[in-house]
Amino acid sequence: MAKNSTSSTTVPDTAWLGRGRHLGPEPERDVRRNLLALKAARVIDDFLDLDPVEAARSTDLYPRDESADPGPSARRLFEARWRVADDVTVRAQLTTYEPESRRSKGEGVTWVIAAEAERAWEASWPSPATVFWPDSDQVPWDETVPEVRLRTTNHLPKDDDELRRLLRACTRQSWFVHVVVHEAMTPDALGRRPITAFLPPSLRHRVVELRATPDQALIADFVLNRELGVGIPRGGAVILPPTPRSFDYDAEHFTIRNVFLDGTEPTKLLDRIKEFAALPQPLPADAEQVLTRLRQGWHLLDPAEELAHAQAMVTRYAKALEAMTASCDLYREAAESALDALAEANSGTGVPRTPSTAPSKEDSSPWKSFAKTLGRLRGPNPQGPDTEVQQHPPGQ
Repeated sequence: MAKNSTSSTTVPDTAWLGRGRHLGPEPERDVRRNLLALKAARVIDDFLDLDPVEAARSTDLYPRDESADPGPSARRLFEARWRVADDVTVRAQLTTYEPESRRSKGEGVTWVIAAEAERAWEASWPSPATVFWPDSDQVPWDETVPEVRLRTTNHLPKDDDELRRLLRACTRQSWFVHVVVHEAMTPDALGRRPITAFLPPSLRHRVVELRATPDQALIADFVLNRELGVGIPRGGAVILPPTPRSFDYDAEHFTIRNVFLDGTEPTKLLDRIKEFAALPQPLPADAEQVLTRLRQGWHLLDPAEELAHAQAMVTRYAKALEAMTASCDLYREAAESALDALAEANSGTGVPRTPSTAPSKEDSSPWKSFAKTLGRLRGPNPQGPDTEVQQHPPGQ
């Protein structure tokens, strides 16, 4: 597992992160079927299907961090391991979550993916999204916010307020790159094909494509300027700035004046998207937890990791046994010292012996017992230890 030291505010260059919602009835079944098929085809080395509660209790390869627990709303945890570029190992986790409420029909099941490679991630590698989810239009797993999906074009709403809400939802603490394209004229079937289809596999599921219709040129430009400080030219496109901004975003550089939607590859726009995605992206707080879980809550060990884990456990138990033995020795020494001190105190003349609870016949008089008690309270008898206290009956 890569352990690159990176800033907590940006996504590590070894990581791939994704989040979305599955709108179908059985999301976990879709994941299992896809993983089984890929393992049978030897696309992936292995995978695990885990209950989140049991996974959190198990012993892991790395020290556990409480922030790595998936939380009470987690439904299922999947892990997969595969290799890219011949010998580079990739580890990935997908976690599904219960929706916040079931009041809205078709709310869907939230999922998050964190993947990390042993070296810097390359866009040409397979997408971790399609390792877990089937890359089929028949399975609706790719919704990012309500009515916005990956792998397709998403037209902006006509209403101004809805347009503002959509842009805010898409850009605030988003895990994706958002591109707004203006259609200068109504495209044909080839022109309606999403531009994300031309992107490299690993970048394809990190980009959300938003489309403005020909009559939305003014309103789209106005809202973008007001909300994000960028504009969109007629027949062009703009890559929206990250929120929060983790680098010096150049709006002019990431604005493309002309995009021809005729089915051909928009080379200039694609180059800008690749360049933008390669820049340090902000790491949302919830994404940081997902990445921590991947690194410190990993279960799918290969043989070398199993051996290293067993050796680490033996060393850990040996140290624990050594500490327990040392602690027992200290307790034994302390107990022996306490017993010696108690024996010495009991054998000394300065410590009174414990009086017998049964009174003797000579001391059967209550007045004599009272006098002896009073004498002990007053201290040593000044007339000597053998001098008896004169007893006086009542009334004398």
